[in-house]
Amino acid sequence: MILIMGFVRSMSLPSTMCLSVFPWALFRSIESAVKLQTPPNLQGNIPTFIHISDGKLHDVNALDLLIPKPGAFYIMDRGYVDFERLFTLHKTGRFFVIRAKSTTKYRRRYSRPGDESGGVRCDRTIALSGVKSVRDYPLPLRRIRYHDV
Repeated sequence: MILIMGFVRSMSLPSTMCLSVFPWALFRSIESAVKLQTPPNLQGNIPTFIHISDGKLHDVNALDLLIPKPGAFYIMDRGYVDFERLFTLHKTGRFFVIRAKSTTKYRRRYSRPGDESGGVRCDRTIALSGVKSVRDYPLPLRRIRYHDV
C-alpha cells in the first residue's frame, strides 16, 4: 500500500460563508478555513483515511491520526518532516520517502554509485547530525538525489 501525504485541500472562504456550514472553522478574524486530508489509496478508488479539520492543524500532526499499516509506504513533502514521528513509522514496520528540508543536518557514511541515465544523481547512507534530529531518529537513513528530465 502506498499513501501519498500532502494532498491537503484547504479552502479559505469569507467567515460568514464558511461558518454557516462549519461553525468550528474560524481561522483568522476575517476568514475561515477547512482542511481535508485524504491520502489516496493507489490500490483502489476509496481513500484509506479522511480527516476534516480547521485550518490551524499543521500537516505533520496528521501522521498521529493514521491507522498503522505495516509495510505501507508514505510519500510526503517537507511539511511532514518530524524525525520523531518518522522514527515511529519505522518502528512499526512502515516505510517513508520525504523531500527533506534544506536545513537538515547530516553526515555522509557511505556512497553508492549513481545511475545518471536513470535519473539517480546521488545515493548515500547518512546519519543525522542535528542535536534534536539525531535523538529523534538515531538510525542511518538513505539519501537519494533524483532528477527527472
